[in-house]
Amino acid sequence: MNPHQGAIMDPLTPYRDPGLSARLAARIRAASRRKIRLMEVCGTHTVSIFRSGIRSLLPETVSLISGPGCPVCVTDQRDIDAFVALSGVEDVIIATFGDLMRVPGSRSSLLRERAAGRDIRVVYSPLDALALARETPSRRVVFLGVGFETTAPAIAAAISLARTEGIGNFLVYSAHKCVPPALCALMELPEMALDGFLLPGHVSVIIGAGAYRAFVDRYRIPAVIAGFEPADILQAIHLLVTQIESGRAALENAYPRVVSETGNPKALRLLAEVFKPVDVPWRGLGILPASGLKLRDAYEAWDAEKAFDIDFQETPAPSGCACGDILTGRRLPPACPRFGRGCTPEHPVGPCMVSTEGTCAAYYRYGR
Repeated sequence: MNPHQGAIMDPLTPYRDPGLSARLAARIRAASRRKIRLMEVCGTHTVSIFRSGIRSLLPETVSLISGPGCPVCVTDQRDIDAFVALSGVEDVIIATFGDLMRVPGSRSSLLRERAAGRDIRVVYSPLDALALARETPSRRVVFLGVGFETTAPAIAAAISLARTEGIGNFLVYSAHKCVPPALCALMELPEMALDGFLLPGHVSVIIGAGAYRAFVDRYRIPAVIAGFEPADILQAIHLLVTQIESGRAALENAYPRVVSETGNPKALRLLAEVFKPVDVPWRGLGILPASGLKLRDAYEAWDAEKAFDIDFQETPAPSGCACGDILTGRRLPPACPRFGRGCTPEHPVGPCMVSTEGTCAAYYRYGR
């Protein structure tokens, strides 16, 4: 066991010991001597931190900054506009996760288009969309694939199953993104001053702890994979503070009950079979090399981008929207002039206020 961990001996301890969070917070306060900035790059971490009041337990020396951990939020404006445009194609059914419905495009949103009569349906898995394609063979069902390495394997499985069964009216618009390239991009931003990273638990289950080693070795920055219980997050913060105060920079896995060194080999094989890495734009970060997943040529018959002749033009972010700066930690939501004043969860200007994992939505609900 890592001698610096010292807090969670039993993998189920976070659920069995109600006093552990308080003890971990005390250890953080005792260990922290200088001001540090830590970034969590997982939207679920962001929500858990706010919901459980973790910030109130930390010393003033430790600041938590939310990063590009919300997949809907980092989806480029061009892709959002493409989703809206596809909903207007004759005989097309759009199948999507609910988080995308209210994200504003340049001219409309999926929710507005559905209100105007477009056939847009919320599904809970890509297999629901595949079932819809089976039931309506006369129409093309386009599933909007948004997410990180966590959701991409399930979508790859649906595409593979569609090929096996010969379901040609099931199509996927892949806007998937990969986390490690975004970490490198954050470190290259000249104005960023980060001392450590809380790495995402769900993504790490798929890609494994080893996927971050090149990043940590290159930038010599402390990084800890964290679970989602308050004690999980506090333990990861304690490990980061301990590293920073001792002058170390290492990758540590504080979520060993589900995250291994090599990840999920079956899911990784499926991703490699169906998808290929490509350069794609991220909201707030620009075009990042090999950071997106698009369908390989062997699966192009199920690729919505190749099936439709739609003018996918570059479009600017909504006027006055600071989501790009918020996703990269360059600005906190309250510093946006529209936050809570013209941009609310009921009337969002940008995606950070829409998604349940959006930083602005979390600040609005829990942090005001």
